[in-house]
Amino acid sequence: MELHVVINGRKDLAEQLYRQLREAMESGRLAAGAQLPPSRLLAEQLGVSRKTVSDTYALLTYEGLLIGKIGRGTFVNAWSPRSERLQRATDLACADTLAKWQALPSPMGHPSRDTSPRWDFIGGATTRNQFPQDEWRRCTQDALRRIAQNSGFYSQPEGLPALRSAIAGHIAFSRGVKCRDEDIVVTNGAQQALDLIARVVLEPGTIVAMEDPGYTPARLMFNAVGATVVGVPVDDQGIQVDLIPDGTRLIYVTPSHQFPLGMPMSPPRREALLARAFELGAIVIEDDYDSEFRYEGRPTDSLQSMDTRGVVTYVGTFSKTLLPELRLGYAVLPPALFGAVVKAKQLSDQHSSTLPQWALAKFISEGYLLKHIRRCHTVYAGRRERILARLAGDLSPWLEAVPTVAGFHMAALCKVPVNIPLLIELARKVEVGLYPLNVFFHETPVREGLMIGFGAIETLDIDPALDNVRDILQQIG
Repeated sequence: MELHVVINGRKDLAEQLYRQLREAMESGRLAAGAQLPPSRLLAEQLGVSRKTVSDTYALLTYEGLLIGKIGRGTFVNAWSPRSERLQRATDLACADTLAKWQALPSPMGHPSRDTSPRWDFIGGATTRNQFPQDEWRRCTQDALRRIAQNSGFYSQPEGLPALRSAIAGHIAFSRGVKCRDEDIVVTNGAQQALDLIARVVLEPGTIVAMEDPGYTPARLMFNAVGATVVGVPVDDQGIQVDLIPDGTRLIYVTPSHQFPLGMPMSPPRREALLARAFELGAIVIEDDYDSEFRYEGRPTDSLQSMDTRGVVTYVGTFSKTLLPELRLGYAVLPPALFGAVVKAKQLSDQHSSTLPQWALAKFISEGYLLKHIRRCHTVYAGRRERILARLAGDLSPWLEAVPTVAGFHMAALCKVPVNIPLLIELARKVEVGLYPLNVFFHETPVREGLMIGFGAIETLDIDPALDNVRDILQQIG
C-alpha cells in the first residue's frame, strides 16, 4: 500500500513532502510506531530524487518526529497531536444535540471479560459453556463455502431467503407465530428492529406507550427519535391497558415475560390491548426476547398469533438463545409496515452480514437450535430452582421473588428497606455482580430490588455467590 502524499509541480519538492508528512503525524493519520516507506521506494512513488526524501526524513528525525532503527527502517516517533487545532464540541452548531446524546445513560451494558466479576448475576447473558461450538463451526464453514460461490453483490435488505424461511418455521413451531417468509426482516439484534420500526412509525412529539417498569434501552431509543414516551404501570396481569393515553401511536410490551418483573400478560389483558391498539390506530411491538425458556404451566400464545387486524409487530432475537455477540434478530411485520421498514433497513446498513445469516439458517434447519434450547432449558431450570430456594430460605428476610414462569432472569423485590447501591458496591468487592431494578422505572414509583440473571453464572457458583450476598445483607441491615 502506497503512502498518501501528493506532489504538485516541480518546485519546493522537499518543502511539500516535509509539510505533508508533518501534518500526517500531527493529525494522527501516521500513528506513533508506523513505519514509513524506504526512501528509495517513496522517491520512485512520488517521482522525485532519493536525496529529496532522505533529506526530509533527516530533518523530521532531527525534530524528533521520526526515529531510525538500524536494519529495520524509519518509524514515527511518539507524538501528541495538537488538539488545539481541533474544533471543540461546545463550539459546534450541533453542541446541544451532541450533549443530549453524550448524557444518555448506558443501562444493561455488559462488562468486558477483564472487568467481569467472578460470580455475575447479569441479565441478558447466556451460558457460554453450553454453546454448541462444533455444530456452529460446521455451519460457519458451510457459510464460507456459499459466500465463495456468490456473485459479490450486496444481499437483500430484508435478509437471506434461507434464513427468513428458517426463522418462520422456528417461531411457528415454538411460539405459534402466524407468518410467511415474506413477512420477516432480519436485523442486527432486536435493538435494530426496534430502531427501524421507530423510524418509520414515529415523528418528533408523537406518543409511545410502554410498560413501566420496562426495557430502558427501548425507552431511550424512542426518546432519541423525538417521541414522547409515556410510562404505563403494570400489575400482576401486565400493562394496564385503560391507562394507555389517547393519541398513542406506538405501544411497546413484553407480554410473555414482562421486563424486568417477569410475569406474563393474562389473556384478557392481551385481548384488551389489541382492541385498544385498533381503536387508536396504533402499532404494538411485541418484544418476545427470551420466552423459549418456559418452566411452569402451559405455553401461552404469542400476542401476534391473536392479532386479526394487523397491528402487532413481533420482534425476536438470537442473542438470548445463542450468543449476544451474534447480533442477529428479526421482526415479523404486518403488511402495512413491511415496505417502509425494508427501505429504512436499506438506508441504515444495506443488509446484515451474510456470513452469520447463512450459518444460522443451516443451524436452525439442521435442528441444532432446538437441541441447544432444550439443553439450556435443563441447565437454566436448575439454576432458577436454586435461586428460588435461596430467596425462600436464608435470603427471605430481605428479598422476595416476583412469580415468573419463563426466561433466564427474575426480579427480587425488597421486603424491608435495603440500601441497594451499598449492597451492590460491597458485593462487587467480593467478586459478585448484582444489578438494581430501579433503573427500569420511568414514571411509576420505584420498587427497590434486584434483577437476578442466571444465564451467565454457573450452577455450582450460585450458592457461594449468594452466601456472600446474605452475609452483606446481615452486615448492612
